[in-house]
Amino acid sequence: MKEKIKVIIAEDFALLREDLVETISTQNDMAVMGAAGNGAEILKLADSVEHDIILMDVEMESVYAGIRAAEAIRDKNKEEKIIYLTAHETKEMILTAMGTGAVDYIVKGAPEEKIVSRIRDAYEGKTVLEGRVKELVLQEYKRLQESEKSLLFFVNNLSNLTKTERELIRLLLDNNKVKKIAEIRGVEMATIKSQINTLLKKLGASRTKEITKTIKNLNLTHLFE
Repeated sequence: MKEKIKVIIAEDFALLREDLVETISTQNDMAVMGAAGNGAEILKLADSVEHDIILMDVEMESVYAGIRAAEAIRDKNKEEKIIYLTAHETKEMILTAMGTGAVDYIVKGAPEEKIVSRIRDAYEGKTVLEGRVKELVLQEYKRLQESEKSLLFFVNNLSNLTKTERELIRLLLDNNKVKKIAEIRGVEMATIKSQINTLLKKLGASRTKEITKTIKNLNLTHLFE
């Protein structure tokens, strides 16, 4: 006999929680192992009950209760498969929730057959995102890819800077203006402006503040001391 998909549920609205328990329990290939009404309860349930899937509401005792619970659960076990079932459709909420490593995000009001189908998909290792959720997740993935490429380009080109360019960055990190840098270096302002333009092109930046901010964020200031 095929083993059933073990599901635990977190939902603070009692009637909806009961409906979910009933819907999932009536599936021949599923079993509800427990249901919780808040973040603390689902944490205890995840620790004490054998399960394959967690169906998680986002807003329970607080707006982000489900997300906080998901983070805590996945901190203990990165293999946990969490499906969010929530009324929230904002970009911020979707990306924050999916950033916890959840496998799916379903908006409340979805047909029962869709919910149970997505539980099966998650159990089998399939990620089936739809509509706005899929679009936002793909956009964020593309943005992160592009950001990573830009960062790699920046770091790689730091090693190709001339001695003069490194000195220029050191002075910029000390918050010196162009006029002051020209005085310190004993050259014309036009020369410094030209050097800055070359530096910007080398590092793929549009402003010197982008360069100094990135260096500080990466804790690379020691390279220019």
